[in-house]
Formats: sequence, structure tokens, C-alpha cells
Amino acid sequence: MNMKKWLLTGTLISMLGAFSACDKGSSSVDPDSSASEPNSAGNPDSSDGIPGSSGANPGSSASLPKSSSSLSNDAPPQMACSEIMYHAKDSKLEWIEIYIAGGMDMDNMQNFFLHLSGAVDYTFPAEPLKKGEYVVVTNDPTEFKKAYPTFAGRLFGPWDDAQNVKLFNEGDVVNVKVQGEGDVSCAFSNEPPWPSLADGKGRSLVYVGGNAAQPNSWAASKADGGTPGVGGDQWVAPTNVRINEIKPYKAGEDSWIEVYNAGDQPVDITGWLVEIKRRDQTLSIKSGTVPAKGYLVLEANTAFDDTLIVAPDGGEFYLRGPQEGDESSIWVPATTATSGVVDLSDGSTTQGPLATATPGEKNSALLVGSLYINEINYHPATANTTVPFEFMEIVNGSDAAVTLYSASVQKGWKVEGINMEFSSMTIPAKGLLLLIPETLEDVDMQAFGITTWNADFVRSTYSIPADVQIVTYKGKLSNRGETIAVKEPFSKETVEGITKYFYVWHDATLYSDNWEGLAEADGLGFSLHRIDNTTMGYEAKAWKVDYPTPGKL
Repeated sequence: MNMKKWLLTGTLISMLGAFSACDKGSSSVDPDSSASEPNSAGNPDSSDGIPGSSGANPGSSASLPKSSSSLSNDAPPQMACSEIMYHAKDSKLEWIEIYIAGGMDMDNMQNFFLHLSGAVDYTFPAEPLKKGEYVVVTNDPTEFKKAYPTFAGRLFGPWDDAQNVKLFNEGDVVNVKVQGEGDVSCAFSNEPPWPSLADGKGRSLVYVGGNAAQPNSWAASKADGGTPGVGGDQWVAPTNVRINEIKPYKAGEDSWIEVYNAGDQPVDITGWLVEIKRRDQTLSIKSGTVPAKGYLVLEANTAFDDTLIVAPDGGEFYLRGPQEGDESSIWVPATTATSGVVDLSDGSTTQGPLATATPGEKNSALLVGSLYINEINYHPATANTTVPFEFMEIVNGSDAAVTLYSASVQKGWKVEGINMEFSSMTIPAKGLLLLIPETLEDVDMQAFGITTWNADFVRSTYSIPADVQIVTYKGKLSNRGETIAVKEPFSKETVEGITKYFYVWHDATLYSDNWEGLAEADGLGFSLHRIDNTTMGYEAKAWKVDYPTPGKL
């Protein structure tokens, strides 16, 4: 198939789709049409607690991404990450396994400009790639062949500047990109709720279905070392028992941990362990049974063989049972409120500070702080649009000015997802901050009449008010979806020369190009606009699609 004809046709069809999706007399899409209705997954009592429950066969990665399995052979290739080794045991070896999950074969990967970006950079050579073939990219081909002597697939690498670039163990995003549609963003991390077996304990991360930017979509490999180059990988099925809510210590009030059982049978957790990683402390549960589809609250002073202490700084907490896979974890942000797990309407879960404590009951909504994310133009159209660049807006919803730097911690606020940290600046009460990329990608500047790209150009071109501050960032928003979070530094600690910072989460979203009713924001000239800031923006129903309005509420 002629690549140029395919790209031009795809752009034209996309733009026609955008115009037909809107009423002629209105510039916005009906908010009601963009809201996905909550289903039973929003209630923990109906959750099955298994990653990939949105469509994968538990225990095997043979299922395709939901958006790819039904594509015709003439459709643009839809890429997928299927396995990631980001922290090998006793080795610096790393690798990423990818494949075409749906659509056409590639007669020449360079014709499609197949490449990796984000955590690492790699451009694939002028070779064909057929749908369903699993290929591996590594930082060290020599070490890979030693570690996997029976590997019979195609191996690529080293990725660019491999001597200096490693996958960041604490987490990052690998973008698998093609020229046109079909990109995918694949996340990984060693922080809760990601499986600890993949963090230097010999296992890889295996994709199990759903949004590849979500931790629910990944599990630890069953096989030690993983199984690069083949499909149908087996994974460690997780337990139905999870840490559901944690209350930090507060003067006059003791801590507690709430455990939830998503299974159909009660589970005796006597002897199970709770690890508080920051304190290097492991407690044993004296006794207790979690009822089916029910809760058990473990009091700090009575439920364990020692006193449970949950500091207001937060940290990582793990619940572990006797069998492999009996693991649940939660990252508690810095807060005096309780933190917990919230089930989302798409069948996934998220974590964060809760609006109210709910021991023994379904968790409340997530708590929003002073700042919230107001608009995201994550995948701008590349033709027939007046706003060809990505951007984000952050609003100070409080009645007081907020300084984006903590003098006590000596650290700026940060926006996770675009790797941005603020220096000393202040957002006035009810004020708006516009974030734009430092450099433009995939934009024909000459075609749009752009000769100089900077904040002054954006302000004058789009008539942005003088009281709206414009800040540039070096990262890039994923076209497929990723976690974006606004965090305030709360405290820090230094151990063996390494300083770790603890943050208060003010707002977060894990946007997705698969959000029901919001497809027009995916390269069709529209952006995501916040319509509900009473809770964090993880749900599709908290957003609508409309024309981009950079720098304007």
C-alpha cells in the first residue's frame, strides 16, 4: 500500500469525522454524550480483583488490546507492548517486546517510521514486520544473547545512547510510535500498585489487557526472566485480597488499615505480612478473616505483632500472603486524610487521598486539592486546525494565592507525566496557568505560519490575557494516555546520600484515547475540558470534548 496515500487519506477521514461529530450551530459536544455511565465495577463489591479483567484471559497475554483485535488488514498498524524487563535480577540487561496487534503488516518499518520514544529512543531499521510477530529491543544485544541462549526471534538494539540511557526503575513510559495512527504508550514502575516481583526479583512485566498506561494492565511474568520473543506469556495471578484504605496517625487518633476481599469465598489472613517500606518494618497479622465481598479493619495497636505507624509523609505499603501472587500494595501520598483504592467505571482502579474516611464501607471519592487540571490538548490535529500544538492548563481553585515552591523542603511543585518541576512562581486565587511544550514535534511550522516558537508567540497569536502565566516543559504528552498529576512537596529524607521527596497530590488523571464519547480529542482538532472538579479527573465523565481554548477558562 502506498504510504503517502494512506497518510493523506487517514488525515482527511479523521477531519471529516471531526466535523460530522459536531452540531453545525455549536462549537462543543454535548457533555452528556461524553460521560461514560458508571457500571457495577464502580462498587468494590462487584470487582473481581484481577488485572486485565476488562477483556484478557487471566493467566495469559494472548488477548489483543481492545481497540486492535477487530481492525481489518487494510487498517493502519496498531502497535502494542507485550512485555518489559525494566529491572533484571543481578544484571543491567533491559528489554522491551513489541508487536503489531492489529491492522496491516509493515513491508518496511522505516516507511512507517516505527520508533520508540519516551523512556528510551530507538528507530527501527528498513525491515518488514508482520502482524503477530513479537520482536525485542534491548540496551545490550550481547548480554541478551547470553541471558537467553535459546531466543529465536528478531532482536534489535542497542537503543540510542545505551551506555547512558537506562529504563528508570522508579517508573516511566515507553511510547511505541508510527507515522500516523497506531501509537501506544506503555507504562512501568516499581511503586505500588505495580507488582514487586518485576522489580529486580527476576520477573518481567507482562501486558494482560486494557489501557497499557495503567498498572491494572500489567502483571509479573510466571517464568523467571520472562519469555521474550513469544506470545501467550503466563503471568502471576494476583490475590483477591487488597489493601483498600489506610488512615495515617493523627494526634488523638490511631492508624488503621482496611482490607477488602473481592472474591466469592472468605480469606483467612492470619499470619499475612504488612510491610511499611519507608520504615523498613514488617508486621504480622495476629488473626483475621476477610469475608467474601467484604471488609476487615486492622487496628494499629491490636491487630499486629507490633504497633502499626502510618506517618503523614506517606510511603509504600505491601500486604503479602503465603502464596506467590498474594500481594497487594498501595502508595500513600503525604496527607492527614485517609488514602485508598477507588474502582473506576472502566473496570480499572486508582489510588489517592479520599474525601472522607470510610472504614468497613465502600471508599469515598478522591480528594481534590487547591490546584486542578482544567484542559488537556494531548493529541493536536496536524491539519486544518488553529491550535496545532499540545498544551495543558492548571487552575488554582482556591481563594488564596499558591506559591509553587516549598521553602521548607527546598523543592518546587511538579507535574508528573511531562517531567516538569516549577521554580519560584505564584498562581493567584482562581488564576490559570498555561503549560506549553518547549519545542514543537510533528508540526509543520511553515505551514502554520510559525517562525518563532515561544511563550510570546503563543500569547500574541491566541490573545491570552496578561494575567495568565505561560510556562514551557521539556516532556511530551502521550497521544494514547498516561498519568498526569499535580504534586506539592511535603517533606524529604536522605538515606545514604539519596534524597527522596514526599508529595501531596492535588489532582490527577489517567486520560485515554479509548475514553467513551471523547474520541474527538484524539487527533481530530479537539481537546479535553474539565466539567467536574469535585474529585480527581480519572473518570471520562469528568471531561468533555470541545475546541481548544489555550489560556482561557
